[in-house]
Amino acid sequence: MGRPELTSPAAHQDEVPSQLAAWGISAAQLAAWRAKARAVHQRLLAYYGQPQVIRRPPLDELILTILSQNTNDGNRDRAYAALRGRFPTWEAVRDAPPEAVVEAIRPAGLANQKGPRIQAVLQAITQERGSLDLSFLAAWPVEKAREWLLQFKGVGPKTAAIVLLFSLGKPAFPVDTHIYRVTGRLGLRPPNLSVERTHVLMEHVFPPEAYFAAHLNLIYLGRDFCRPRKPRCSTCPVRDLCDYARQFTPEEQAHDARA
Repeated sequence: MGRPELTSPAAHQDEVPSQLAAWGISAAQLAAWRAKARAVHQRLLAYYGQPQVIRRPPLDELILTILSQNTNDGNRDRAYAALRGRFPTWEAVRDAPPEAVVEAIRPAGLANQKGPRIQAVLQAITQERGSLDLSFLAAWPVEKAREWLLQFKGVGPKTAAIVLLFSLGKPAFPVDTHIYRVTGRLGLRPPNLSVERTHVLMEHVFPPEAYFAAHLNLIYLGRDFCRPRKPRCSTCPVRDLCDYARQFTPEEQAHDARA
């Protein structure tokens, strides 16, 4: 348990990385985002504390994250428990009749898509590596490990980043729907930046040692206060740092909180 030990990526330095410069991001803008990110991170640490997590083997984390797509944590956990209860090993999941896997993970939703996706990933890993063991990724540089994970259908930037950060302790910043919404409202990214590019930007905005806590605490903020509809701006712990909250008078914020 505990947070992963991260090492600073070479890209997180004072100059604007070429990739961000190509998107029109200036040194001044990046510096402003970094200053705000530090302030938000410290405020959320004070409010929520340092999150704790169970470090799972990378393959376990990969399958769990695939199950989490388009569902909530409760449904994900029920499906994962059912899958592990029915099949003792990942080899057994890989080789099982597809309908048996689909039935086991039905609580996660979209089981007819996720079941074949999980089995296809397990089969592809076996074909490439000869076994279902992803521990070798721990010795790889983060970008090499990321690219390797992204080769599999159904594994996108968020899924890869979760495996890298939560299981392998590598400096990656996963962006889910909560984080994308919250960072947009806070003013930590350009309003129209894509989700995929937001993954890249957040790894340059937050310091690597903050990735773990900032990722989870931003999710908590999105669930508790910065909700998609009727956000609770008046009681939000970072309202004075938020571009979105500044649009409203205190009376309007209070009205939203009661609605």
